[in-house]
Amino acid sequence: MLDTSDIHPLFHGAPDSTEFRKLRKRIVRQTREALDAFHMVERGARWLVCLSGGKDSYTLLAALTELQWRGLLPVEILACNLDQGQPNFPATVLPEFLERMGVKHRIEYQDTYSIVTDKIPSTKTFCALCSRLRRGHLYRIAREEGCSAVVLGHHRDDILETFFMNLFHGGRLATMPPKLLNEEKDLFVYRPLAFVSEADCEKFSKAMNYPIIPCDLCGSQEGLQRAQVKQMLDGWERNSPGRRQVMFRALMNARPSHLPDPALFDFAALMRDTPPPPAE
Repeated sequence: MLDTSDIHPLFHGAPDSTEFRKLRKRIVRQTREALDAFHMVERGARWLVCLSGGKDSYTLLAALTELQWRGLLPVEILACNLDQGQPNFPATVLPEFLERMGVKHRIEYQDTYSIVTDKIPSTKTFCALCSRLRRGHLYRIAREEGCSAVVLGHHRDDILETFFMNLFHGGRLATMPPKLLNEEKDLFVYRPLAFVSEADCEKFSKAMNYPIIPCDLCGSQEGLQRAQVKQMLDGWERNSPGRRQVMFRALMNARPSHLPDPALFDFAALMRDTPPPPAE
């Protein structure tokens, strides 16, 4: 096991291997890079860190807590799980885990599951309504707890998949921004894992043996458009390793003057330095 004298309890039980040490350091480093790149940190702020029980949110909590513990993240962290009333949801897993790890937390029960399944036919995807209801409750909880930001566990691959979802099905170039101001303009939404790959989140959570809770609502539906996009990206990555990272870099290297969007670039103001030659 990894020496526990210089790490937060969230890392206790970690494998004592060079491979894991590199993985852990990479995740923490990339998280810090995203925090800095997108100017997320306000000294003394309080963050509502959302914990679903999936591999991504465990990785998020561990990375942020590690940075905070080392004095590199001067904010207060409040972990929050929203129990949405899904059948057979293991309600005691997260509270017991957070108590054991000494992490401040709030567990909120709101039966959005019944609302979603009542309003959406089983042949349709639940994601949009489920997400909207969940987001509303998380914003409310953040305000009640005096938090300035809602912090989510979306990673690099989520951002890429959303880009292609918007490209193929929404007819627009857009994705999940790492930093967002809500419509009411009183809360930030942060995604500190923006530079972290899904593969690293999976490796990390497996190595730590965190108690993963699967989503039986949207995760049980087959043929989702997002799943199709994910399969496409997986195929590209297999054929050209590193393709995902190249595409993500492209999202950070947009050139408005090279896109045909007159609302993004003032083509009318584009003028030559010299007048045109006289007509013959």
